[in-house]
Amino acid sequence: MPHLNLDQLIHALSLRDLSDPGQGPHAMQRLITDIQSAVLTHYSCPLQQLRTSPLVPVRDNYDALGYPADGPAREARYSRYVAPGWMLRTQTSTLVPGWLRGWTDKTPRRLGLITCGLVYRRDSIDRLHTGEPHQLDLWVLIPRSEVTDPDRMLRKAIDTVLHAVLPDHAINLSDSPHPYTEGGLQIDALSDRDELIEIGECGRIDPGLLTRTGWDPDKVTGIAMGLGLDRLLMLRKHLPDIRLLRQQDPRVVEQMQTLNRWRPVSYQPTIERDLSIATDAQMDEEVLGDRIREALPDRLSWLEAVRVLNETPYESLPEVARERIGMQPGQKNVLVRLTIRHPTRSITRDEANDLRNRVYSAIHEGSNLMLA
Repeated sequence: MPHLNLDQLIHALSLRDLSDPGQGPHAMQRLITDIQSAVLTHYSCPLQQLRTSPLVPVRDNYDALGYPADGPAREARYSRYVAPGWMLRTQTSTLVPGWLRGWTDKTPRRLGLITCGLVYRRDSIDRLHTGEPHQLDLWVLIPRSEVTDPDRMLRKAIDTVLHAVLPDHAINLSDSPHPYTEGGLQIDALSDRDELIEIGECGRIDPGLLTRTGWDPDKVTGIAMGLGLDRLLMLRKHLPDIRLLRQQDPRVVEQMQTLNRWRPVSYQPTIERDLSIATDAQMDEEVLGDRIREALPDRLSWLEAVRVLNETPYESLPEVARERIGMQPGQKNVLVRLTIRHPTRSITRDEANDLRNRVYSAIHEGSNLMLA
């Protein structure tokens, strides 16, 4: 199983956590305060806000939460492993089993937890995705004696939270099974562009998880909700691009102190470059995006999107095309389109070509190079 090298680990752990007041103020923290206030008002229960290191044991990220041993989520192509048994968390839920287990008094009562921070995934590159998003987990234990309609309990929790953070957006719910919940739902919000954007998941706490952590599932149930803070903030402020959340341009930084609607700052025209590359037959858009992130940490904000336009296996490509890109058996030809646009400044043709060449060199695995 491939592990991150030291430079990659240092870079990941050095990223600013926008949800952490200790690392400077940001509008994302105002969202968290709104969620916390809504939960306290609705549930009238003790609500702990806890944080932990993003470097976690694999058993906490997967095993303790009930992920199957052979589940696809565990694959190195989607997770960032650091050393045998250790990884960068893919979800802030890693803290939850320990929190549940830590209560010595398991008397059924209302108890709440909010935990948030950076999580690390291998993901595609576009205006809605980042390899290091911020996640918030909200868990509330509720005595079963207080619950007459489990489905209504779940939907009321979703309504309570989203009315506080996205009061002006239509919400859509769809079934979404999850290892540590039952009756799981995916939560999507309607954007200004009339597109449904996934912002989280919610379900009733899995009885098996309660049993493993010492609680009686016949006496206790509850809510488990995970929310993507980056997208919530984008929707709340009507932001067009996820990269703006971290931009250091003073015109942007000033606006990232409040939840007021975004005021555009000289949005630049796009530049497109198409790449024809040879790569491993198992390569997908998420792994491609992560490889680019690792190769261009200093220029990643210049890329608005990386899209796969077409894929052709080795056997289906003419010999002359294979030779041109230096393609080998077991590889495929992928046509990739780069959309280049800095959020706040213009990019010259030479800069765009240099960026194109750096991306090309990072993802092309053929023996022939074709640089701009």
